[in-house]
Amino acid sequence: MAFLVGCSQEDADKEEVTAQTENPSEEISEEKEAADDVIVGPPLPTSLEELEDLPKGHTEYLNTLEDEGKQATDELTKNLPDISGNPTTEELDRYYEAILSVFQEDYEGPGDLIEQLKYQAIGDPDIEDPRYQFKENMNVTIILDASGSMANPEGSGTRMDAAKNAINEFVKALPEEANVGLRIYGHEGTGKVGDQALSCKSSELIYPISPYDEAAFNEALKKATPAGWTPIGYALNEAQKDLAAFKGDKNTNIIYLVSDGISTCEDDPIEAAKTLYDSDITPIVNVIGFNVDQEAQKQLQEIADVTEGSYENVTDAQGLEEELRKANDIAFKWKQWKTREEGSINLQQTDNYLDIFVYHSQQYGKWVNERQNIGFTLTYLYQQRDKMSKESHDYLKEKNREYHDWIEQEYDKLRDELEGINDLNHAEAIKQLEEKYLSNTADTP
Repeated sequence: MAFLVGCSQEDADKEEVTAQTENPSEEISEEKEAADDVIVGPPLPTSLEELEDLPKGHTEYLNTLEDEGKQATDELTKNLPDISGNPTTEELDRYYEAILSVFQEDYEGPGDLIEQLKYQAIGDPDIEDPRYQFKENMNVTIILDASGSMANPEGSGTRMDAAKNAINEFVKALPEEANVGLRIYGHEGTGKVGDQALSCKSSELIYPISPYDEAAFNEALKKATPAGWTPIGYALNEAQKDLAAFKGDKNTNIIYLVSDGISTCEDDPIEAAKTLYDSDITPIVNVIGFNVDQEAQKQLQEIADVTEGSYENVTDAQGLEEELRKANDIAFKWKQWKTREEGSINLQQTDNYLDIFVYHSQQYGKWVNERQNIGFTLTYLYQQRDKMSKESHDYLKEKNREYHDWIEQEYDKLRDELEGINDLNHAEAIKQLEEKYLSNTADTP
């Protein structure tokens, strides 16, 4: 027993020595991990284009007067840099970049609005680009996502239910003389890995490009059931085949791509979109993201960019209906042009003023929300005396005010410029818009 006790004591002594030598390493490792977790935000933007590219953060309002808001704020800010001592100005600037990244709003630069205004100028008698001139025939094709995620809840139904309702309202309002087509993709198989090959080759023209027939269209829509993966590139390639007989010299071809996510197949949707755009179909391609995340937004925006089309991200059924309604407006203008009626083109300036107002109001709302979220959070953290001093708090509050004053001024300047350009004839307005946008982006790294 003495022997056993002796060995046990010896083992205990060894464990203590081992612990003494190992614990510092563990502490160093934990400190390193903690340092790695510290939030580092990107530099403050210097243009609206750079502002648009910043990753989206938490945008919901946080009420730090309530326990739930306090808990959410504590979680969001727990990895901000430590400025509890006497930080330098540079350290405070880095802190502001970090807290800004936490609450970063999803701003829109001028590019999307400019493409939207350009799209709405289709048919203007002064426009020089043949792609945007009205032709004798108009074909509107919708390429609809039918992947499994379209079964996600939306309002009282699913995303697919919302999409079907919006599309139904859209096609009903098209002129009788216009043709409509509906292609779906991702409607076969499941989201399981074993079904990827099947699902990524699933795309079907469920309503061939032809005049609208309500009964036949509703019957076709029944095939649009959420199922598998998301083959956007494959669907775009197939859509080019659908329109092969409708050459751009005699047809105004408008395509709406609707997706609720990124392509999940081994295809290249960007290249497929560019090939479609460069074909003799000369389509006008517009893209709608249906409640998508930032990664999907980036890919869908690229599709719109390579086709010089517009991209809009909608968050609900109403937003989808509003986007499709813009195509109805163009179709109405086409019908008036076709029947040689007067008046529709003269309404374009008024419509543009409304679009500019809505765009500016949306960005203003984001600016206010972001400024308030950061301001309230700084006050909340200051009240916890170990987080920052009064001097640090006051510096950061002033920096927050100056930064958001800059954003407001930039958007106000853009609104005034766009309204001034809108007073010109459409062809000249579009030319100046594009030159303005290209000159801005050319200087952006």
